[in-house]
Amino acid sequence: MIDIKRIVTPIDFSDNTETIVNTAACIAGKFSAYLDLIFVVEKFEDYATLFTPRSSLPEMRDELLNAAKERMNTFIETHRKEFNALGVSSINGQVISGDIAEGIVNYAAWANAQLIIMGTHGYKGLNRLLLGSVAETVVKTACCPVMTINPYRMECENNPKYP
Repeated sequence: MIDIKRIVTPIDFSDNTETIVNTAACIAGKFSAYLDLIFVVEKFEDYATLFTPRSSLPEMRDELLNAAKERMNTFIETHRKEFNALGVSSINGQVISGDIAEGIVNYAAWANAQLIIMGTHGYKGLNRLLLGSVAETVVKTACCPVMTINPYRMECENNPKYP
């Protein structure tokens, strides 16, 4: 059996983030594992031909990185008591830049993670069409097992019971 010492959980600060993080923190607590929350800021250079930004792309990326780091720190501090109550030994927030799925997989490999826990759904609409399924790509290319959570299917009370 794999000894789970480090779990990576990508977040996007959507409405589903708390559900995903609570599940990841619960599992990290059960294994006394480190929990890395990561947010990946996309490469905007790929979209340079689609629109003309008001500021330069590097400036926009830097502004987004700084805002994401601030939001990550606030998120962790806001939930620190909950994480401690669940037995999470250490929580780390990281903001990186690049392709989202590739960034998650590369970070997990770099961190020597034994498990990635992520949602099947984040932002929807145009972002989903442009980005494709991040979860699908991570499942197919990750160096460790990936646990996906459908945040819209978390309520088991309505599911039929087996005899």
